[in-house]
Amino acid sequence: MDLISATFFTLTALLVSFCLHFLLHITKYTGGSGSGGGAAPLPPGKTGWPVIGESLEFLSTGWKGHPEKFVFDRMAKYSSQVFRTHLLGEKAAVFCGANGNKFLFSNENKLVQSWWPVSVNKVFPSSTQTSSKEEAIRMRKMLPNFLKPEALRRYIGTMDRIAQRHFTDQWENKKEIIVFDLAKSYTFWLACRVFLSVEDPKHVARFADPFNALASGLIGIPVDLPWTPFNRAIKASKYIRKELVLIIKRRKIELAEGVALPSQDILSHMLVTGDEDGKFMDEMEIADKILGLLVGGHDTASSTCTLIVKYLAELPEIYDGVYKEQMEIANGKNPGELLNWDDIQKMKYSWNVACEVLRLSPPLQGAFREALADFVYNGFSIPKGWKIYWSASSTHRNPEIFPEPEKLDPSRFEGTGPAPYTFVPFGGGPRMCPGKEYARLEILVFMHHLVKRFRWEKIIPDEKIVVNPMPIPAKGLPVRLYPHKA
Repeated sequence: MDLISATFFTLTALLVSFCLHFLLHITKYTGGSGSGGGAAPLPPGKTGWPVIGESLEFLSTGWKGHPEKFVFDRMAKYSSQVFRTHLLGEKAAVFCGANGNKFLFSNENKLVQSWWPVSVNKVFPSSTQTSSKEEAIRMRKMLPNFLKPEALRRYIGTMDRIAQRHFTDQWENKKEIIVFDLAKSYTFWLACRVFLSVEDPKHVARFADPFNALASGLIGIPVDLPWTPFNRAIKASKYIRKELVLIIKRRKIELAEGVALPSQDILSHMLVTGDEDGKFMDEMEIADKILGLLVGGHDTASSTCTLIVKYLAELPEIYDGVYKEQMEIANGKNPGELLNWDDIQKMKYSWNVACEVLRLSPPLQGAFREALADFVYNGFSIPKGWKIYWSASSTHRNPEIFPEPEKLDPSRFEGTGPAPYTFVPFGGGPRMCPGKEYARLEILVFMHHLVKRFRWEKIIPDEKIVVNPMPIPAKGLPVRLYPHKA
């Protein structure tokens, strides 16, 4: 679909989706009366067109490959700290810069809480049974036991073994490949193994197409018509949850018979762990949580792995540095010996490169919060119920924070690295993504096997990067492989 057709479709869908919202909220907000409201003005900015606000421009800058343009244009026109807008049917303020990031991350579940568009709640229906605040707290209590570094160490050998099989089966003896397709295959296989103990490639493959459909329609226009990505996402989520419930029922039996262990993966932990009141999640609720983890555990990392391949193809001196580091590790291993924690800790330059890719093209451009009460930020009133968007680009591509921000420079991450709250692909502070260490491991294992086996060149030299909602090459990054000589 070309841009004109996509724009027409989006405009039509937004008009249908947000018409009711506009009728219900046609009266203009005149000021907050809660704590911190007072006489403080609303942030500078504009709400754009009736009904659709500035959603089209917000989305289209990503389609054109420059998602930061929406934010930077308004930072220059209105305020470098905060401006108001109207996005996805909601009155919103955009917080910019390190101070904005720090404020939002530090006030999670105090002044603000996580908020997701309507599309997410419809794809994950059980997530509406409790508030997003309660869900966030519940999951953050549950996940760290499995996703902290000391817990993930035991999975490094498993990740290495799966990576070996992945590259042997899908990369070797191929002259040309589409990187994004294979990166998705790799990260999804890992997520299924680590979260569910599902490793059989045929079993994993049954989920692949539905997951792609789900990811494509998850964050978007909530129009449930047969020809829309949103409709396909809902159908895909129903199919995946049905399959997950079968896995959950089988795991219950295996736990009861002692065949499975309570600590073997996140699924077992969810089944045997109750909340503070001793209440356990039902099967469908667990299926929804696992579904969310699988989406988060593979979709974002596949984008980053793909873009690492892109930048290493474009910058041979960076490739040489990664290759040297990884071959020193590979040459120190005995035949058949798997990667371990000490090996990962030696991959400092490789991780610096990955961090620069995450800075230039974060898998998530930002995220929404919802104001729990009226408050004042930087002299402006933020009314209760308003949505607040934080943008990674407001710091990642700010030349005052990162000189020559368009340049990939791994040295930025040497020593203590960037200042706090300026590098935020995983959030920050109390809101640091619990999956950060998992992502680091799967990306580094991918880089190890990639450069150990190949050099490559881009088949489309000027292939555009589009953001919808994650950054990916428009054609999936086709490359021509050149295996290293034995």
